[in-house]
Amino acid sequence: MTEILSIKDMSTECKILLVQELGFDSDGTFIVDKEGNKVLDRYTNDPVQIDNMAIFPGSTIIIDNNPLSISSFLEEFGDVL
Repeated sequence: MTEILSIKDMSTECKILLVQELGFDSDGTFIVDKEGNKVLDRYTNDPVQIDNMAIFPGSTIIIDNNPLSISSFLEEFGDVL
């Protein structure tokens, strides 16, 4: 069974290291791609902030931690929890 870890209370520095391991980066506020463009939430089209991101187990998709994005992700990819 996959272990679920909350990153909500993780330090910003640790969150930046996490997104770097996934091939992204951060300007300290937003998550950016390899070209330096802000990563947009695939469901709301809003830039994803490092302090409000969500990453589900088995995925490298970074979304905003809000009810619409989370429910949309689960609808698209199924129950990954």
